[in-house]
Amino acid sequence: MPESLPADLVDLRDRLRAFIEEMRTIEGDLETIEGEEEAGVPVDVRARVRERSKALGFFGMTQPAEFGGTDAGALAMTVARETLAAANTPLSRYVFGPDPGLLRRAEGGLRERYLEPVLAGEKTWSFAFTEPSGPNAPERPTWAVRDGDDLVVTGRKAFITGGASADFYAALVNVDEDASGPGGTAMLLIDRDTPGVEITRRFRSMEGGGHVELSFEGARVPAANVLGKIGEGMPRAMGNIGEERLMSAATACGIALWTVDYTTRHITGGHRSGQRLGDREGVRLRYSDMRIETYAARAMLYRTARLVDAGEDAINEGAATKVYCTEVAGRVVDSAVQLVGGQALIEGHPLEHLYRRVRSMRLAGGASDVLRLTVARGIIEFDAGRL
Repeated sequence: MPESLPADLVDLRDRLRAFIEEMRTIEGDLETIEGEEEAGVPVDVRARVRERSKALGFFGMTQPAEFGGTDAGALAMTVARETLAAANTPLSRYVFGPDPGLLRRAEGGLRERYLEPVLAGEKTWSFAFTEPSGPNAPERPTWAVRDGDDLVVTGRKAFITGGASADFYAALVNVDEDASGPGGTAMLLIDRDTPGVEITRRFRSMEGGGHVELSFEGARVPAANVLGKIGEGMPRAMGNIGEERLMSAATACGIALWTVDYTTRHITGGHRSGQRLGDREGVRLRYSDMRIETYAARAMLYRTARLVDAGEDAINEGAATKVYCTEVAGRVVDSAVQLVGGQALIEGHPLEHLYRRVRSMRLAGGASDVLRLTVARGIIEFDAGRL
């Protein structure tokens, strides 16, 4: 449970809360963000938050120790991400340094040309995993064929978050088997300016996130740009997605905590009727469900983080936790909107933005029903996990 944290993580949580109070002093001068990733946050403010975060030891939590970071474990990152999400401040996105994700195991030239510039903040990247769906989707997933020392890539990728400003993409491709080598999935680093790579669509989702769709038309990429080996692409991708799911669950629980606190203040404050909303039985029933579900979601979240830190195969637990925590956050925010009333539907109200945000979280990192099938498959076919 969150209450059973070791002393060092209690200290981490308390120090983060103190830092959040520091950020509050400058947050009031900012324009309303409304989900826009950078709008309303001046460059000097971002730099100020980052520099203070470095001084306090938070900035490097997402970065490898060999690059000066602390390479924090799953439980520490869960504490940190939940605490920041519970603050509901637009400045929280500038607290941590660039997360290398699946790039952290890059070696040789890939380490020098991609990993090191990302960690230094000189390059950005996006994860190109999702294939298009629907009646106009390609007949086969994005694939590559060998041609000498190159891989020639053809296909399309959809919903690439941050892809419009990325310098390169980590794309999952299917390499065809031929006389020169075996086939299989590969995680391939593809520079944005590679001939044959085109952004075919830019769009924003309802929570404010920016995304693109990509087209690869005979894009020639050095085979040396494969992370690891051909055949390792899907396991590497799933490892990255597993971290993303736990991050999403921690953020969802933080949002639920903030929402419950906000609702508590609303229903125990004054009301035009002269009676507190919290004195009404119907309000108490709905409010109790918010509390109960948030309590259960946090217990699930922290147990899963501990399993990950213990080195267990927690794919099933991670999928289940992401489903449950994001769906709980959705119900909690929805109940808060109902209790607050029409004001919560007005653009600019914090619940209005959170309502859009938590709805998107049920799709990002794996749609809830897809993950439910993942859980069932993990148990029925592989007898994996502790669920």
